[in-house]
Amino acid sequence: MRAYSPLELKARLESGAPGPLLVDVREPWEYEICRIDGSVNFPLGGFAARVEGLPRDRELVLICHHGMRSLQACGFLVRLGFTEIVNLDGGVDAWADFVERDMARY
Repeated sequence: MRAYSPLELKARLESGAPGPLLVDVREPWEYEICRIDGSVNFPLGGFAARVEGLPRDRELVLICHHGMRSLQACGFLVRLGFTEIVNLDGGVDAWADFVERDMARY
């Protein structure tokens, strides 16, 4: 399973190539506090029920607060046969440290 650092994801998003789908698995209240622009919220609690709504032909970058819940979601998707799965190392907290320093934090 692959992982991007926050700076690698930033470069990927700015590359001009078709972008990945950013899937944030945090709870809605967390997502409301801060999120990476363009991400969609698929909370881990109901993730299994919504997984069929995710594209299998597009790179998916999974995001959470620190990278652990998203890693769990990555493993679940890999077991279901998804192949273009990437975890964001350090989650949205690392994104705030290295990319979007004025992002709200909790």
